[in-house]
Amino acid sequence: MNSSPEQIRTAEGRLASGFVREVEQAISAKNKERVIELAGSLHEADLGELIEYLHSNDRIALVSLLGDAFDFTALTEVDEPIRNRLIEAMPDQEIADGISELESDDAVQILEDLDQQEQEKILSQLPSVDRVQLRRALEYPEDTAGRLVQTDFVAVPPFWSVGQVIDHLRASEDLPERFYAIYIVDPGFRLLGSIPLDRILTTPRSTKVSQIVEEARHLVRVTDDQEEVARLFERYNLVSVAVADDSDRLVGIISIDDIVDVIQEEVEEDMLAMAGVGDEEISDSVFEIAKLRIGWLVVNVFTALLAASVISLFEDTIELMVALAVLMPIVASVGGNLGTQTMTVSVRAIATQDLGRRNLLRVLRRETLVGGVNGLAVGLLVGIIASAWFQDHNIGLVIGAAVFVNGVCAGLFGLLIPYTLERLRVDPAIASSVFVTTVTDVVGFFSFLGLAAWWFQLPM
Repeated sequence: MNSSPEQIRTAEGRLASGFVREVEQAISAKNKERVIELAGSLHEADLGELIEYLHSNDRIALVSLLGDAFDFTALTEVDEPIRNRLIEAMPDQEIADGISELESDDAVQILEDLDQQEQEKILSQLPSVDRVQLRRALEYPEDTAGRLVQTDFVAVPPFWSVGQVIDHLRASEDLPERFYAIYIVDPGFRLLGSIPLDRILTTPRSTKVSQIVEEARHLVRVTDDQEEVARLFERYNLVSVAVADDSDRLVGIISIDDIVDVIQEEVEEDMLAMAGVGDEEISDSVFEIAKLRIGWLVVNVFTALLAASVISLFEDTIELMVALAVLMPIVASVGGNLGTQTMTVSVRAIATQDLGRRNLLRVLRRETLVGGVNGLAVGLLVGIIASAWFQDHNIGLVIGAAVFVNGVCAGLFGLLIPYTLERLRVDPAIASSVFVTTVTDVVGFFSFLGLAAWWFQLPM
């Protein structure tokens, strides 16, 4: 008995735990018919989610039991480590047969994470046309438009009529699974323009396509960065875009479904980088994750030593006034949070190209003022609390002033540090956090302890 959609998914759209248990039981019993009944018709995204839920051995068994019913597109929906382990467990010929059924961009996504030797073993078993196309795509640098190209598209000469195009579409057995435009090319396969499908369907059959062709306004090069392509889709609300090589020959298209994946990938990458955790997946092992995270933690040790050295300059001051030691973490914490807020906004603005030389001073002034206003507001609050806590309005005045100074510096350096790193061609998402935190700690400790030593006439 087939499981209904309600049984397969929860109200949130995730796979139901009961359904996953049914699949696990069928795999454990090696019941091929039941596995195909449960998982054979799942959408590629749901099949990928199911694979990630299963234990390692069950994943391999699921693919084996599904046999020809296994949709290789599901491999593009799982984490890279899981995908690679599954491919390692499958015969090369089976992988080649599965990849040959995929769109070229999906096939590239599966192959690009394999080592060169494994790629060649699989490519050698593909039909020559597919092999040439995939090899060419894999030669393009990672994260470029060339890796996203779908080589299945419809191109016709400019002298055809609309009727000829429609007849060609009806008669052809080798059309892309989905397409949104017809591309017009010259004899050298250089792009002349495109015609949306709705325009084709609403134009008289006798009309020449050259009369209704739209000029290619948004042509992407194979070497363009995928972030730039995603920004193009976002800016002009595109559904698909043509991709040309360095000789202006049309090599394929990129469609919106691939760009949605790019946008998600870039956002996740920036979020992880800002936390200093690297390019890790939820399925990675303990050792792999620890190795990815340790680098910036080591850097942070040395930057923390810098902050500690500032505190050591005021040892005598702290010994005479214990309240300073109690309140120091507050100054650093508030400054760190203010700096992180500015840094996050700045990194995002740099990534979307909303921040540059033309508006740097204006944004810098704004963020410094915001840091000062918030520093003043939080400083007043902390000052009142400190005054009541230690029954001394002087200590409240000192810490309030220190929080204000640190707030101004947090706004200033929370923008300047990411911008400077970007100018030095260092990814600001990766390196900004450590340096902004160090600056706010050093400035916070120095301003608080320095003001206290001056105000209370304590030795330094």
